[in-house]
Amino acid sequence: MSFTIAIIGKPNVGKSTLFNRMLSREDRMRARAIAEKMPGITRDRNYGTGEWEGKRFTVIDTGGFYPEGLPYEQEDMAQHVREQSLLAIEEADLIIHLLDGREGLAPSDIEMATMLRASGKPIYWVVNKIDSPGKESLALEFYGTGAPEIFPLSAISGLGYEELMDRLETHIPATPHPGPDDAALTMPKIAVVGRPNVGKSTLINALLGKKRHIVSPIAGTTRDPIDSVCTYYGKPYLFIDTAGIRKKMGGFAKTLKTRNASKRIDEAAVERLSLMRAVKSIERADIAVIVLDATQGVVEQDQRVAGMAEEFGKSAIVLFNKWDLVENPEARYKQLRSELEASFWFLRGVPFLTVSGLERQRISKLFPLIDTVFADRSKHIQTAKLNKFLERILNSRPFPSYRGREIKFYYMAQTGTEPPVFNLVVNYPQAVKEQHLSFIEKALREEYGFPGTPIRIYAKSR
Repeated sequence: MSFTIAIIGKPNVGKSTLFNRMLSREDRMRARAIAEKMPGITRDRNYGTGEWEGKRFTVIDTGGFYPEGLPYEQEDMAQHVREQSLLAIEEADLIIHLLDGREGLAPSDIEMATMLRASGKPIYWVVNKIDSPGKESLALEFYGTGAPEIFPLSAISGLGYEELMDRLETHIPATPHPGPDDAALTMPKIAVVGRPNVGKSTLINALLGKKRHIVSPIAGTTRDPIDSVCTYYGKPYLFIDTAGIRKKMGGFAKTLKTRNASKRIDEAAVERLSLMRAVKSIERADIAVIVLDATQGVVEQDQRVAGMAEEFGKSAIVLFNKWDLVENPEARYKQLRSELEASFWFLRGVPFLTVSGLERQRISKLFPLIDTVFADRSKHIQTAKLNKFLERILNSRPFPSYRGREIKFYYMAQTGTEPPVFNLVVNYPQAVKEQHLSFIEKALREEYGFPGTPIRIYAKSR
């Protein structure tokens, strides 16, 4: 990701207007919101690409943000918007604190400024709605936030915009962050996801141990320093570790103020933040390694994370970690396998391992499993082979007629990879039901593999 600027501020201070002004011309034409596909997240961060003096950067627009406990809080909505803003702050290299020059300085502005300083990021205090040079004096009271410098601005007319961008430009690298090399472009990208305290960081540390050569955290691949690359028998693998949600956000969240006392984000919010980070990581990855606690088994949040992987078309591998704490391994193995089949039914054939990150038990078995799953993601099956396969399975199980007419299957072809996509061309696509597609998918997996990888099959007309 390129250098990233987050625009943070209360509702109606002009964040979206400034965001649109900062977008490059081509991005302005196709500006889009990247919604976090999660239940309960009702306001999302908008991402775009900006450019100034030949330097490109990412800009994030956020929902109107108040520190926790302030009057605007309409509980659920405000909490969700606040969490999205916290993630934007975490992602950013630089923060614009946008203030309302017409409204004037409010206690909430001072509290928000205090909270933003705790992020440790460079901050620019920008006072918007200064629509003429004669109104610039309205910005002076905002020095009450403790800002060392104030930038008057009219996001609508552009007054003061060049001066602001000239200053921001001094922070942006002359060229984009160095991109990954050819090996990095083709290496498997693995998101290590799971609930807090299931041992994700311990597993990552074990995988990157003395027997592995740590190449680097790849500059340009991520803004998150806990991404790492290791090699196993000369092959590179990029691991995306989402374990830092409590560590990274917990201390920062403590700075969110009410009028009376400091207040920490509650456990439910931490869980939601953890899930949102999992969304981000899974979207970037090829394979989601879903880490579960072998002593606890499968719980609802594990299903939600696995559901994200399936929805985004990502492959999955399940690790039952903390196997060293299991008292009756044989019985527990059978129990967990049964739980997995029942709870992850939508991830057909998902492979799993029992491991201990702490004791480094069986963790090396993960690499050949990743290789198999990664190769199958890009596997392409010739149409001639698929048609022979289709003929064979249809002979073994003829399909029922549709309104008294025979369903004719003309051919089957693979039209995509990562994940594999197949089109089934028939005379009556509407007659091919979900159970028929499931039957074909099951047979396809038995014939060609695709362990842990979603398969998309669509019935189409000629």
